[in-house]
Amino acid sequence: MRSLEIFSGAGGLAKGLELAGFQHSAFVEFNKHACASLYENFAAKKVFFGDIKDFDLDAIGDVDVVAGGPPCQPFSLGGKHKADQDSRDMFPYAIRAIERLTPKAFVFENVKGLLRASFADYFEYIILRLTYPGFAAKHGAHWKDHLRDLRSIGQLSYAGTKYDVSFKLINAANYGVPQTRERVVIVGTRADIGASWSFPAETHSEDRLLWEMYVTGEYWKRHHVPKSERAPITQLLREKVARLKDKYGMFEPEPLPWRTVRDALQGIPDPQTPHGIGDHIFHDGARTYPGHTGSDIDWPAKTIKAGGHGVPGGENMLRYPDGSVRYFTVCEAKRIQTFPDSFVIKGAWGEAMRQIGNAVPVLLGETIGRGLAGRLGMQGNSVDTRRSNLARL
Repeated sequence: MRSLEIFSGAGGLAKGLELAGFQHSAFVEFNKHACASLYENFAAKKVFFGDIKDFDLDAIGDVDVVAGGPPCQPFSLGGKHKADQDSRDMFPYAIRAIERLTPKAFVFENVKGLLRASFADYFEYIILRLTYPGFAAKHGAHWKDHLRDLRSIGQLSYAGTKYDVSFKLINAANYGVPQTRERVVIVGTRADIGASWSFPAETHSEDRLLWEMYVTGEYWKRHHVPKSERAPITQLLREKVARLKDKYGMFEPEPLPWRTVRDALQGIPDPQTPHGIGDHIFHDGARTYPGHTGSDIDWPAKTIKAGGHGVPGGENMLRYPDGSVRYFTVCEAKRIQTFPDSFVIKGAWGEAMRQIGNAVPVLLGETIGRGLAGRLGMQGNSVDTRRSNLARL
């Protein structure tokens, strides 16, 4: 199955879809550093470096899936919250790609802030536009006028392509990513192909991690961490573990445990020791300040940040049980975002961290990709079977 990656960034979602079996037709990306990373990890001739407004959709041919992360700054909780009034809002161009290419499915990822109450009408507009991509606005109409028409589309004549669209606020930690990262994922499947979509079941849980830490102790044994090197257990955590025991009794929680920073960095040497790993360079100067205290080594990392959040690096810091902190290296940040170690991120540390922070975790992309490939594959096989049966008649 063929996919088109728009707003590709460094290629986290693209790598995940590749691991799920998709073949990339093209990548569209505006940032030169992200394009440099794409050149290193994928077929360079497929990378379009430039504005999506200038990309020739008609030249791409048939694609099964359109995927990408339209710029999130208009909706970010840490941004200016301008939504449709922000010139960086690229959702209209994502919708145009769906309208022109009519793929079997699409996958888009964006920040949690997209679900803000103040953005509710515009988010509804995005979902309805993706549902009815061929339903154009009247000439000169404001998007709010177009929204009113879309809400009444059942009373109007529409014979264009329709998509069944679902969205979900996903915490990547619940799918095995060693990071508590909440993002909105939007998936649409073309209504005429009958490939109904539901999001994959979560595979990992906080309860199981706490169980292995404070009920069985299995987590500490696995990492050979003595009691003297563990962070002290707080009264709040004691109460939480007590409730956990009441909830599960003698039976451990079924999902796998959330993966922690320590899990993710297993096998990577201290960056201040000789190691020969090109992107595992120590950067001095990390410090904490109110609200930004780093990611505890024995917990999933906080969300890797892409922009300037206070001190350089923001939350992109590792915190040890004794309270000391240091910056994550690029190599470590890649692990937290589940990139393969061999994946090359181009640019200096700050630029590389920006690309990593903007990326979809590879494992999450792969999980969604496998689910989608399974749905589309089953649909395709059923069509092939019907054709074979007809040929025998």
